Amino acid sequence: MEGWDVDSAGVSHLKVRVRAAPESGKANAALVDLIAKTVDVSRSSITIVSGEKARLKVVAITGDTSALAAKLNSLGAAT
Repeated sequence: MEGWDVDSAGVSHLKVRVRAAPESGKANAALVDLIAKTVDVSRSSITIVSGEKARLKVVAITGDTSALAAKLNSLGAAT
């Protein structure tokens, strides 16, 4: 996880890099694994809502909203 960043339109997003190749869903699986470990939830709590075949994705995480928000906010700004 590289942290939070803001694009040219002013929209915040989390920058994440995985080593898995973007073939056969390997990169998406690696992304889900990384997010699950980072926010301490099960893989089944994470869904890629949109962007499965795109570089930019929208991800939903189910769980305790305040705990998830605290963990995500603690990631800090991208460098």
